[in-house]
Amino acid sequence: MSQKPGFVLRDVCGEKVIVGESVTTIDFGKLISLNESAAYLWQRAGELGEFTPQQLADALLEEYEVSPEQALNDAEHIANEWKRIGVVE
Repeated sequence: MSQKPGFVLRDVCGEKVIVGESVTTIDFGKLISLNESAAYLWQRAGELGEFTPQQLADALLEEYEVSPEQALNDAEHIANEWKRIGVVE
């Protein structure tokens, strides 16, 4: 899995959001708001390039006090949500 080109994380009025910055991704009516941990995972996914939910879970374990099971569950959930809304492929 990888982030689709043109989607970037921005700070908008103190909130972390994914926005489309290229001509093919721009949609002014749609900003994808992320909480702190989801924004962290988006940044890590970008650093990794190709990523798996397990790699995202590992990143959560490095940054937050969470069980391995909860980290994997959360990572799978956010990766599936990103895929559903079309910001990763």
